[in-house]
Amino acid sequence: MAQEAHGAIYDLLAVRGVSRRDFLKYCSFVAAMLGLSEAAAPAIAAAVEKGSKLKPALWLNGGSCSGCTESMAQVDSPDVATIVLEILSLNYFETIMAAAGEYAEQNIADTIAAGGYLLIYEGAVMTGEDGNTLLVAGKKGIDVLQEAAEGADAILAIGACAVDGGWLYGYPNPAGATGVQAYLDKVKVKTPVVNLPCCPTSPEWVVAMVVQWLLVADDDPATFLAKTALRQRTYTDRYTGQNVTLNYPEYVVGSTIHDNCPRRGHFENGDFVTEFGSEEEAKGYCLYKMGCKGPQTFTQCPITRWNRSVSWCVASGAPCIGCGGLNWVDNGTPFFKRLSSMETGDTLGYVQPGSVGAVVGGVAAAALIAHGLGTKAAGRMGDGPPVEEMKVYDRKHGAKKGGDK
Repeated sequence: MAQEAHGAIYDLLAVRGVSRRDFLKYCSFVAAMLGLSEAAAPAIAAAVEKGSKLKPALWLNGGSCSGCTESMAQVDSPDVATIVLEILSLNYFETIMAAAGEYAEQNIADTIAAGGYLLIYEGAVMTGEDGNTLLVAGKKGIDVLQEAAEGADAILAIGACAVDGGWLYGYPNPAGATGVQAYLDKVKVKTPVVNLPCCPTSPEWVVAMVVQWLLVADDDPATFLAKTALRQRTYTDRYTGQNVTLNYPEYVVGSTIHDNCPRRGHFENGDFVTEFGSEEEAKGYCLYKMGCKGPQTFTQCPITRWNRSVSWCVASGAPCIGCGGLNWVDNGTPFFKRLSSMETGDTLGYVQPGSVGAVVGGVAAAALIAHGLGTKAAGRMGDGPPVEEMKVYDRKHGAKKGGDK
């Protein structure tokens, strides 16, 4: 099988400074991400080589900052992940392609007419003003998506904006931004969609899913989801009104950031940063008290990382802001505080969980105090054990009673 992958693909890699050994090592890495054994690397190499000749792809943009494109393309030296995407037949890649105008748009029409392609969609679907908030070559962006989605074998929704609307979905969302799956459910397009979260998404995750599609591309398109290890999340999209079930690759969302965070030992020991520029920050202590959303964010960021696996948010000194979660802008802000706004529906709008907790807790506390006073008066309760007013770490570092700092 490995012999089949010799030839043009290795000539192209050599020109870019990537050896056959490097490429096969990368294929082994992709195999691991897909949950396959290292023995699958030659089959992956052959699938990529075959795809570079036969399998087309369209990369379309909705409402986005092109951050996922930057994540894919902005490398300082030949990068295997980028090269793999370059040698695939990307017939349309809006942000970085050389073609422009009607000739570029004709590539979309020709690819759709031929069929058998992969659709990669970056950015939010802009439904506001009947779709007129985003026009591409005079056509509504929603129409471009629907037409391309109906003819595709499979769809990769890459980045938070494509998953559920991302930044643009944030309240009040005047443009009616939503995710790819939510919109396609509304217009009843059944093409299978796999979602790759984060802002931006990881190039490694994109390449792994492209390879997964190539491995099963000769089968019925419906088998793409069946042969991919997936984890599902369901939410109600407030702009389409749909109950949406999203498919995520298991290798991307199978564990939380907290599970694999190199600072977790400090969390377990109670060693926290409470102020940027402090001695605790210089020592690399846990950023939980600075708003880190790692414990509730299910992605593989600490393992895969960015910039050719050099770094990621927490390694650079910033708390995780939860961009791998659903409605992460509303639910994650303020980013540098532990409490965040929480969507509660049209009636209540957006509230702080701390405020809700204070009200509910106040009612419960009043009832408990009344019960405790009655029990004490009846002589059924002694003084009890001594109670520590605050944690040892907080007391040692001057934290205020009842607060984080």
